[in-house]
Amino acid sequence: MEKVFVITSGKGGVGKTTITANLGCTLAKMGDRVCLIDADIGLKNLDVVLGLENRIIHTVVDVATGRVKPEEALVKHKTLKNLYLLPASQIATKEMVSPEDMKQIVHELYPNFDYIIIDSPAGIERGFRNAVAAAEMAIVVTTPDLPSISDADRVIGLLESSGFDTGKIRLIVNRIKPKMVKRGEMLTKEDIVEVLAIQLLGLIPDTDEMVIATNRGVPVSLNGNEGVAQTFENIAKRLKGQPVNIEEDIPAEKLSFVEAFLRLFRRTRG
Repeated sequence: MEKVFVITSGKGGVGKTTITANLGCTLAKMGDRVCLIDADIGLKNLDVVLGLENRIIHTVVDVATGRVKPEEALVKHKTLKNLYLLPASQIATKEMVSPEDMKQIVHELYPNFDYIIIDSPAGIERGFRNAVAAAEMAIVVTTPDLPSISDADRVIGLLESSGFDTGKIRLIVNRIKPKMVKRGEMLTKEDIVEVLAIQLLGLIPDTDEMVIATNRGVPVSLNGNEGVAQTFENIAKRLKGQPVNIEEDIPAEKLSFVEAFLRLFRRTRG
């Protein structure tokens, strides 16, 4: 089983960092030792989403330049003691880290963790090449709109030219709105998979819960085992090779009182 993943996309703002944080927290909750690497040098956000921005002493740039060893730069999560972050620097540039640096960093961390997840910056330049260099599998994130899907398609092509075969690339569709899908106002998962032609790893619904949790610096996966937290658990299980129906990712919509009453009334009349 692969244990080094890069989470990437062509378009910014699709939720890569939030997904990295929540997937890492979920795997750690399951008992795995997890290291998250922020490869978005100069525009770091992973530490903020995890609520760890005030704990950073060293960064991935310090490791790449030989100032400290990788394990010295790791920041332990406040509540999940088996989750660690290797943070990015906000004052450095992507050119200060090379793909070879990233390979060496992952090589040194590899024996100590069950999973290493790399948060890739948006775009397809140096930061992207750094992020994918050491990965064994790529997870492409898209939202269900045509510009994002077009960018995802381009990234898939770049991943394939970088040595990833189609079987080593997975897809997460973020910000799904089931009601819009039902009304035909949003692309379905079948539409998206047909265009991108890679295996679907998960569907993440568009909810206020995600926004609120992100703003608080507490990933939604730490707020219990229901709703979107359950969605991330499903995705984590699939990463581990466990069969989980993709339809289970979108929580069933709760019926309003009137809808519930009418259903009960129809059953009693029938």
